[in-house]
Amino acid sequence: MNRNLLFIILSLFTWGMGEGLFLYFQPIYMQQLGADPILIGGILGVTGVAMALAQIPSGVLADKVGSRGLMWASWILGAISAAMMALAHSLPLFAAGIILYGASGFAIAPMNRYITGVRGKFTVGRSLTLVSGLYNLGAVIGPVTGGLIAQKYGFRTIYWISTIIFVLSTVLILFIEKNPPQHHEDAQSTSSRGIRKNAVFIGFTAIVFFLMFALYLPFPLTPNFLENQQGFSSSTIGILGTVGSLGNAITMLVLGTLRPIAGFMVGQVMVAGMSALFMLGNTPLWFGAGYFLFAGFRLSKSMVLAFARPLVHPSEIGLAYGILETVNSVAIILAPVVAGFLYDYSPVMVYRVALIAMLITIIVSAAALPQFKRRSLEAPVAAKEPAIDD
Repeated sequence: MNRNLLFIILSLFTWGMGEGLFLYFQPIYMQQLGADPILIGGILGVTGVAMALAQIPSGVLADKVGSRGLMWASWILGAISAAMMALAHSLPLFAAGIILYGASGFAIAPMNRYITGVRGKFTVGRSLTLVSGLYNLGAVIGPVTGGLIAQKYGFRTIYWISTIIFVLSTVLILFIEKNPPQHHEDAQSTSSRGIRKNAVFIGFTAIVFFLMFALYLPFPLTPNFLENQQGFSSSTIGILGTVGSLGNAITMLVLGTLRPIAGFMVGQVMVAGMSALFMLGNTPLWFGAGYFLFAGFRLSKSMVLAFARPLVHPSEIGLAYGILETVNSVAIILAPVVAGFLYDYSPVMVYRVALIAMLITIIVSAAALPQFKRRSLEAPVAAKEPAIDD
């Protein structure tokens, strides 16, 4: 394994440990600080805006100057934002910390560009799912630990612990090289530039938007649903969050070798199953299974990049990934807002609407993705690029 990829894995594994401590409890803590479901959805939506606005510029910048500096800045900003949340005694400062934490995700596109460049013998999909899987493996212990700590010492304590862990993760990321050698497949590519004229890529981004919206819709207010409607304690929700993180890790490590179209379909079916379980469930076992199946969201998200990589010129990888991350972020901006209104009307309605949306996207994906693949192999922009591995 390339040493740069190893340090990224170690850093993200550590970051997952820190993020896992608080991620599943953010909506509950905001509720304690005085936010109602609509405001919680709005804050999470603004967090998505902060992330979305930076993705394309950071992707373009990564193509021009490289990814490492942007990754360093992202890690440092993430640690600072965690400290802000730990310091907060009121909703405004805490919300500012959450939004800044979302903004720290500006290096997602540069990081994915870097990972695919140092992937060695791995396919694009395998390299991305391996990194994501080990990040989620780090997150496995976080929710249970965070729930127990929050129940005994309060939520602020878990943010302080996360800040310390994030600093360690930042130290690890400082060891990656500035300009690693270009991957041999990318270096040999002779495909033409021109992402704005790439009809296949543009059509694919439209599918991605609807897919990510439907996939994310059931998730944002699930902790509130478990606490308010099911009466679960913070420690129980933490255990369920751990099951979710374990599901992410297992799914990414085991199913990461799937070809992109297959990964898309499996991921969507998994999240549809999650929505169905939350509609019908009434015990922690049902909800734990639902959390496990939500791993389909991350699987599908990684397969987006794996499917898209052969569609663009190597010099535009950062831009392409930035566009896709922006599309993902816009979907994630809208999903919590819609979920907030649905929850306010009827909590279970969130899962009913999500299930219907997932069934639609499954049908659309099954019809459209093979066509995108066929057209990408025929289009000039994809000439002599490695074929989509499906």
